[in-house]
Amino acid sequence: MKALYFREHGALDAIEYGDVPDPVPGPGEVRACAINHLDIWVRRGWPGLKLEMPHWCGADVAGEIAHLGEGVTGWEIGRRVVVDPGINTSEDEFTRRGDVSISPGYYVLGEHVRGGAAEYIAVPHENLVTMPEDLDFPTAAAPLLVSLAAWRMLIHQAKVRAGESVLVVGAGGGVNSMAIQIAKLAGATVLVVAGNKEKGQQALELGADVVLDRSRVDWGREVYRVTGKRGVDVVVDNVGKATLTTSMTAVARGGRIVIIGNTSGPVAEIDIRYIFGKQISLIGSTMGSHQDFRVVTGLLWEGKLRPVIDRVMPLSAGKEAYGILERGEQFGKIVLEP
Repeated sequence: MKALYFREHGALDAIEYGDVPDPVPGPGEVRACAINHLDIWVRRGWPGLKLEMPHWCGADVAGEIAHLGEGVTGWEIGRRVVVDPGINTSEDEFTRRGDVSISPGYYVLGEHVRGGAAEYIAVPHENLVTMPEDLDFPTAAAPLLVSLAAWRMLIHQAKVRAGESVLVVGAGGGVNSMAIQIAKLAGATVLVVAGNKEKGQQALELGADVVLDRSRVDWGREVYRVTGKRGVDVVVDNVGKATLTTSMTAVARGGRIVIIGNTSGPVAEIDIRYIFGKQISLIGSTMGSHQDFRVVTGLLWEGKLRPVIDRVMPLSAGKEAYGILERGEQFGKIVLEP
């Protein structure tokens, strides 16, 4: 089968497109796969990450069941499905108390195991959810990982409540486009830091109440001004090194900063006085449970959340697609089709 893969960790040039062995027969034929910043981090690698090479990423998968593994029941070949990107491989203290994604045995499709950037993929049948017949594969694939991650981040970890204010640092990424919608669905007032006027307008169309164009204003000071010197209850900061200090100034006393990524770098210097002086909570988050996935796909199928797709490209153009993502030229998700 064809896949978009890399043989060793590295920059964009490490990506290849070509033939790789078919996976062991199991449920799943890929028709569309969206790409994420996670894929870039995996390709570049980090200490302790050990992958079977060649490796291909891709956590957002929609397609048809092509094969059924031995003993699989309740599914049939040809069923149109999406795949929960979180794979449980063990039972431990975390899974028993419901914190599945904290478990060291929790794997993410495309991160710890080979993903959907290929023509076929084998996944556990527990990870399948039927998709509506009237939905196309790119639309179904685009929001999966980011909606699951944003749901856990805001609803379970930050515990956003109606009437609160949420600041989303960055408008163009997949997680942030979903965070805007989920925060609004929870009844919050949503402020967004956008990189330019165009992305700011797109954020408004998703439901943002206030847009701060960082190319024109000091967004930390502007948050302070528009909130009457109070700050916001919750900050979604997936940028990391470049923004965390400003996020701590923008959050209200007793507020929460939830972190699910680090697009500007993983190592940030923190002025600890902000944390105890304002009694700020720094909260980490990642992914979610099978039940969370069923909740967010239900909201997607009902139209209460909508996928944000920048463009659809062929799998063979995957290197170009990742270049667009690395340069931040997209708004929402880029989807690859085999």
